[in-house]
Amino acid sequence: MYLNTLKFMKGAKKKHRRVGRGIGSGHGKTCGRGHKGQTSRTGASIRRGFEGGQMPLYRRIPKFGFLSRKKRFKSEVRLSDLNKLKEKNINLQTLKKFNIINKNIKYVKIINTGVLTKKIIVQGIQVSKGAYLAIRNVGGLVKGILLEHD
Repeated sequence: MYLNTLKFMKGAKKKHRRVGRGIGSGHGKTCGRGHKGQTSRTGASIRRGFEGGQMPLYRRIPKFGFLSRKKRFKSEVRLSDLNKLKEKNINLQTLKKFNIINKNIKYVKIINTGVLTKKIIVQGIQVSKGAYLAIRNVGGLVKGILLEHD
């Protein structure tokens, strides 16, 4: 191999487009820019998404996509899930121990879904209004929590 035998790979060197060199070139007169208008002038640059003054699509469509950072650490527990537990006292550590919630969960709320059949004592966990009444009806107790409405 010698330096005088080296060649570019096919398609590596693109031929330069010569504009404004007459009708026969295919890019004469207006040089492929068309007639009049903003983009036919020199120095013209239109920002991405610009629609000529019309309200652009990205502003016409409603906003979406917010995700609360707290949501990753929150979870809901059903009353029917509490029936499966062997312990009477229920707190955050108990729920993690029996794999009802993930290890990274920090905030739990008990919701009124399903039927509670056993007597339990809930400590340090938020309880919905319906779940609170269901726990009380079975003879259970709810200690030291913020009571939230359904």
